[in-house]
Amino acid sequence: MSAVKRLGSQIIVYGLATVLPRALSFLLLPLYTTVFKEATGYGEYIFIYSWIALFNVLLTYGMETSFFRFFHDKECDQDSVVSTSLWSLVMSSLGFLALASLFAEQFSALVGIRQEFIQKTVYILVLDALVVVPFALLRAQEKAMRYALIKALNVGVNVAFNVYFLLFSYDQFLGLEIDAIFLANIIASGLTLIWFFPAYVKRRPGFDRDLWKKMLRYGLPIMLAGFAFIINEVFDKILLTRLDSAHAAGIYGACYKLSVFMTLFATAFRMGVEPFFFRQATAENREVQYAQVAYYFVVFGSLLFLAVIVFLDPLAKLFIREAVYREGLHIVPWVLMGALFLGVYHNLSVWYKLKDKTHIGALISGAGALVTLVINIVFIPKWGYLASAVATFSAYLLMMCVSFFWGRKVYRIPYRVGTMLVYLLLAFGLGWSAYDLFADQSWVKYGLLLVFASFVAVKEAKDFKRIFSEL
Repeated sequence: MSAVKRLGSQIIVYGLATVLPRALSFLLLPLYTTVFKEATGYGEYIFIYSWIALFNVLLTYGMETSFFRFFHDKECDQDSVVSTSLWSLVMSSLGFLALASLFAEQFSALVGIRQEFIQKTVYILVLDALVVVPFALLRAQEKAMRYALIKALNVGVNVAFNVYFLLFSYDQFLGLEIDAIFLANIIASGLTLIWFFPAYVKRRPGFDRDLWKKMLRYGLPIMLAGFAFIINEVFDKILLTRLDSAHAAGIYGACYKLSVFMTLFATAFRMGVEPFFFRQATAENREVQYAQVAYYFVVFGSLLFLAVIVFLDPLAKLFIREAVYREGLHIVPWVLMGALFLGVYHNLSVWYKLKDKTHIGALISGAGALVTLVINIVFIPKWGYLASAVATFSAYLLMMCVSFFWGRKVYRIPYRVGTMLVYLLLAFGLGWSAYDLFADQSWVKYGLLLVFASFVAVKEAKDFKRIFSEL
């Protein structure tokens, strides 16, 4: 099996590991938009989990990507890499737990989360941090099916307890909906950690200080880049809550969820691609393979973008039950395009990762975060949550373009730029037509999708035939 074909199989499995569990989680959107009949309550939930996403990055400080970098380094002992990264996260997580527990009141005032939710927030953060290395080890060892199984069980348990608490025991949790969501999350995360407990007790408590310093030097810029990424992903909800209202954040957060299809596709692709980039770093035709991977991401990403736009109205009615939330649907095309640009950026980012210049990723992400902050702060008072959607689109467009033009000067990869642009522009043009010009003409929209899908099939027929013939 060729390297790209093996990557395809990895993406499929990681796609199942990512898409199916998160698809189950996405099914909670109808429940939440039913339970939180007022968008304000859902907005508070979105606000808290946005902070959780930010602190997840800080508590892992780039150790996951650093783990991949040194695990595949022939000069490093793999057992030492595993044990060092594992115990590093254990000590830092326990330290955070102690500090946050002692200074819960100050922590609450700092982030704006009500104090009664602080301790549960901290438990979720610590439990998530403690399973980062065990999950990364499964990916590094290409145990994709086991990875998928554990991820699916984690989210399945989370969803099951959400449904039980909020649907079958709703009277008990009336007015305590966020507490119920926290409790379900803690149970699921705790069971996942128990699953990985043998990885801790069977691992010798070795800690290579010199290796740890190297991993930190490599990982901290990744953390900064990741922090900037998360600012682009979630800080708009925090700013919306502060500069507008929790009501606005709730509407925006619910409609933003409809971009999950693109996000899941891009995430699954990235999780398969990241180890692949390092494995192929010494291959003779690696640049051609990198270009091919990016090309097919654009092909299928463009098709997915148009499909979501065409079926946006039925999707919204299916997953967003209360009409008050659906008034924000006009933000979906913006965030969908942004998610697609982010996926392209991940594919283009291979050059600075292979050159061990991860600080460049931090600079590019920082530029995107700056755009996110400026547009949100300046325009939320004027445009409301539309400003947040435009900020997402603008930040990821900037990051994609900067990475491409910077990368071609440092590590030239023969991307099929012209054809990729054709796909993107054609998908965006047809998407605009479907959303705006033919909004009430379903069959016309379906026809536009069929035309684009036929164009893809004809254009890529030779490559598709060759790939499938080798399976």
